[in-house]
Order: sequence, then structure tokens, then C-alpha cells
Amino acid sequence: MSSRDLPLVRWQWSVYPEAHRDRRNLAIHILTVPVFLAGTLALPLAAWVHWALAPVGLAAMALAMVLQGRTHRLETTPPPPFLGPADVVGRIFAEQWINFPRFVLTGGFARAWRAGGAS
Repeated sequence: MSSRDLPLVRWQWSVYPEAHRDRRNLAIHILTVPVFLAGTLALPLAAWVHWALAPVGLAAMALAMVLQGRTHRLETTPPPPFLGPADVVGRIFAEQWINFPRFVLTGGFARAWRAGGAS
């Protein structure tokens, strides 16, 4: 495990592949990260489109987190524990908006999928 002295995004990236190897977890991530991103975007859009978009966005974000949390338990190397509420929020947004898309775009997802299988 890498030092938590690193900036959040860099630290999370350094431990990311270890906690994303199980195909079931990878499948849930590839399906739910876009749901989380859409939910996040729905929050500010609610001010211009319709107020009801806000609770829909929150529900989408919550659903993505519940499903990802359940499948993270399938990994042989689970993500490191959270250090507190601010760490929860920071790590979730860093993963959804930066590190998972980076994992896909750099080929990490494809390598993990090929090497993986149910743990």
C-alpha cells in the first residue's frame, strides 16, 4: 500500500489496480460510474431544468455507491479503509470522476478484465 502522504488522486491511483481485479466488480463499475456521473450532473442542472432532477441525481449517485461497495467486497485486496467523512467524499469523487475513467482510458480495465475472473 502506498503512503497516504501523497495527494489524494495520486495515492488512490497508486493502489487502484490492486482493488479492481474481480470481473464482477469491474462489470459493476463500468455500468455504474456513468450513472454516478449523470447523477452528479443532475444536481446543478436541477436549478435550470426542474427541481425534481435533484433527488433523481442523488438517488443515482447512491445506487452506484451501494452497488460498487457491495462488489468491492468481492476483491481479494479491498480498498483501504476510509479515514473519515471528508475522505469518503474525496475518494468517491476522485474515483468516479478521475481514477476510474483513467483506469479505462489507460488500458488498466482491459488488462484487469483479461487477467481477472471471479476472485
